[in-house]
Amino acid sequence: MKSLLEVDITLDQVLAMVKQLPVNEKALLSKELEKDAIESKLSKLLGTVETDELSLDTINEESEIVRQQIYES
Repeated sequence: MKSLLEVDITLDQVLAMVKQLPVNEKALLSKELEKDAIESKLSKLLGTVETDELSLDTINEESEIVRQQIYES
């Protein structure tokens, strides 16, 4: 059975602990933070890029409108 432990610490305390880590563990922590940031940015980007599916009929209708406009000009 796993227990969840919650501890209230400040950012300054976290930074102080990080400074005590060996270089290889700091590098690992840095990579993990970078992955987390990339995943967060990707999720945000995917959330903003929403498109409606276009049907062939809609594409054909728009094409005909543009063709007509070109023909008239």
